[in-house]
Amino acid sequence: MPRNPPPLPAIRTIGLMQPMTWLVLAWRDMARAGWISFAHGLALTLFGAAIFAVGHHRFWLLAGALSGFLVVAPVLATSLYALSRALERGEPANLGVVLKTWFNWQNSHVNKWGNDYWCMVQFGALLALAASGWVMTSAALITLLAPVPIETPLDFLRHVVMARDGWLFEIWLALGSLMAAPIFASSVVAMPLLLDRRATLLQAVLTSWQAVVVNPLPMAFWAAIILGFTLLGLGSLLLGLIAVMPMLGHASWHAYRDLVDASSLPERDLAAPAAPARAPGGAS
Repeated sequence: MPRNPPPLPAIRTIGLMQPMTWLVLAWRDMARAGWISFAHGLALTLFGAAIFAVGHHRFWLLAGALSGFLVVAPVLATSLYALSRALERGEPANLGVVLKTWFNWQNSHVNKWGNDYWCMVQFGALLALAASGWVMTSAALITLLAPVPIETPLDFLRHVVMARDGWLFEIWLALGSLMAAPIFASSVVAMPLLLDRRATLLQAVLTSWQAVVVNPLPMAFWAAIILGFTLLGLGSLLLGLIAVMPMLGHASWHAYRDLVDASSLPERDLAAPAAPARAPGGAS
């Protein structure tokens, strides 16, 4: 017999301009969390700079690598969601929260082989696979269709973006958008939900899609905001990403809180210590 689909949390309807409120709340979280938020932005900026350093003479690969790097950003921002969650609860938002998010999340699980235990790892692996697929697709497209070898950003700008003949840039953008749209729909609230509640990967992805279907215009506006700020960060020699990445990470938590009523799912306590073994006779 076919299995019943997992129950999904309720989705709220929001106004078109609600994403602007998420940005305001994100800046408030960044001010309250202090250096730890900006440290995330700095780490991601340095990682992007490393990608640029390795591929600056291979821009046919670099263009896909940088955009593919942004595909996995929802996973890399996991501890930013945890910081906003702690601030929301009136708890300290410090380095301890970040360390517990990345290293202690498994302590609250009894069954280490269950799907719930690996859901965050699974989601990260799926996004990494999607990013890798886009990197290879982008590199193949530019290599095969560009009129000259694309080795530097100036080559990409001159022979792809501003080329008078051909439609390579338009094809590149259209294909990237075609691949990015389902990834955005699958991840817009999935990772915050997995962090906050004991949900399966399927529940998280379906909930994320449902949030987009119920609120198509606000979600399109939110996607445009993410793209705009990301391009601003990349266009500032990556320096703008120091502020942009934590801002978008904190804002994504508030997007999840506004969009999803997850009260039907049990909470996930990332900081919960493993239950101590009890001695025979009930003594602890």
